[in-house]
Amino acid sequence: MFVPSSKALQIAALAASIALLAGTGEASAATGARHHPRRAEVNHRFAHQSHRIHRELREGEINRGQAHALHKQDRAMRREKSFMASQHGGHLTSAEQQALNPQENGINRKLAQ
Repeated sequence: MFVPSSKALQIAALAASIALLAGTGEASAATGARHHPRRAEVNHRFAHQSHRIHRELREGEINRGQAHALHKQDRAMRREKSFMASQHGGHLTSAEQQALNPQENGINRKLAQ
């Protein structure tokens, strides 16, 4: 029967601690990236857009089909934003934000009609 030495147990414990700390750091970095200013601004626009769609539906300015189509476009943009953010450690580059803004403006124009 093999009995690990004290030194082997210390090394195993140290390796486990390092692995645990490394995993925690990655989780913290990903969480912090969600609050990156560019990503936060895009998320704010998405939230505002969604509330506006609901309000205009409730007030009768758009019908259910129009609201559904706008929400579908909004979901597609959210998936695109998430994909973009996943490519850069959870944050958006300036160019990505600038690519999303005109798309969001297009949805806003459809609501203004």
